[in-house]
Amino acid sequence: MLAPGARLGARLSQPGTPRASRLKPCADRSPVPRGAAKAPVSCRRVVEPRTGWFTGAEPFERERPVTSAATDLLIDALDRVREGVHEVVDGLDRGQLAARVDDGANSIAWLVWHLTRIEDDHVAGVAGTDQVWHTEGWYDRFGLPLPRHDHGYGHTAEQVASVVVEPDLLLGYHDATHAAAVAYLRTLEDAEMSRVVDTRWDPPVTLAVRLVSVVNDCTQHVGQAAFARGILQRRTQG
Repeated sequence: MLAPGARLGARLSQPGTPRASRLKPCADRSPVPRGAAKAPVSCRRVVEPRTGWFTGAEPFERERPVTSAATDLLIDALDRVREGVHEVVDGLDRGQLAARVDDGANSIAWLVWHLTRIEDDHVAGVAGTDQVWHTEGWYDRFGLPLPRHDHGYGHTAEQVASVVVEPDLLLGYHDATHAAAVAYLRTLEDAEMSRVVDTRWDPPVTLAVRLVSVVNDCTQHVGQAAFARGILQRRTQG
């Protein structure tokens, strides 16, 4: 059983087989100085089947500028987290999102809120920007009985139970956080990955390690949310 704040690895889905991809010109969404011309950017469009518990879903497409191997991999990983978040939340109401397998377990709402808060907090930290939780008013819109800078780490069972939100609000905050993270990643070059971002650890934490940590946390929790959804659905189906 998942305890509040527990970190348990989980596979989100069985691997799918991507179709062949090709390079094509596409719009580069990164900011440029006013009046400067944008050069064409090569883009990779990938079409692949959805996999996992969401039976019958349509194939999805991804299109992104080809940057470095490291950033492309990180963007792909966070894209998959976002897709998993939507699949686990879609079709559920406020009460179902707040339901828990038992009184000591994490709810789907808490898991998705927490993984999004970690992504928002950690990416903003290395980017030197403010969190969208604050700048875009999500803290006020959620109206949770929690401190403004809380991201869920170490929560008690009672604090987990306090995270009760509407599905569109949960997805809206995740999408905004995802967009900010991807926009930052597209500014990076491989040489920047070795930059030390946290000296409180031995060895010091580099940018690459911090970003991989974000991906690891997000994939664990979206897998836990999918597992919780499956158990709760089986219970309601008898």
